[in-house]
Amino acid sequence: MERKNVLIAVDSSENSKRAVSYVGEMLGGSPGVRICLLYVEKPPNRDRFATGEAWRQAAQAKEQRLRSFLGEARTLLRELGIPDDGITEEYVVSCSSPLHESTDYCTPGTSIAQEILRVQEKGGYGTIVIGRRGVSRTEEFLFGSVSSKVVNHARNCTVWVVS
Repeated sequence: MERKNVLIAVDSSENSKRAVSYVGEMLGGSPGVRICLLYVEKPPNRDRFATGEAWRQAAQAKEQRLRSFLGEARTLLRELGIPDDGITEEYVVSCSSPLHESTDYCTPGTSIAQEILRVQEKGGYGTIVIGRRGVSRTEEFLFGSVSSKVVNHARNCTVWVVS
């Protein structure tokens, strides 16, 4: 496991942006750094839309926002000294997405944390970086959080939680 291989799990939130910025500030200019920006898709809840077309449009708008965020994150990392060829993006699509019927792999949507850990292990990333979502202690206790699940289940790697 290479410690210079860093996986940043993002969701387009301000905490994700801070996590990207933190990694760039800490590792910018360091030789041999490889960074992957990871997004695990969670499509909008189908039950909130009157028609399949409205759901598809909402999913499409959300994906466009996320892909735009990934581009902005890449630009920020470059500005902070990470070479472009050291940055990759991985967008893990949901099996329940109305936009991606045929893919090599899709996430069943059971756990974003499990998907982050799957990608970490598959890619040999020595560090996972994740922004802490702004949930109360009660919400975190009742529902858990992606960051706490990653921290509790990660093995053979370092986890940075940025808030």
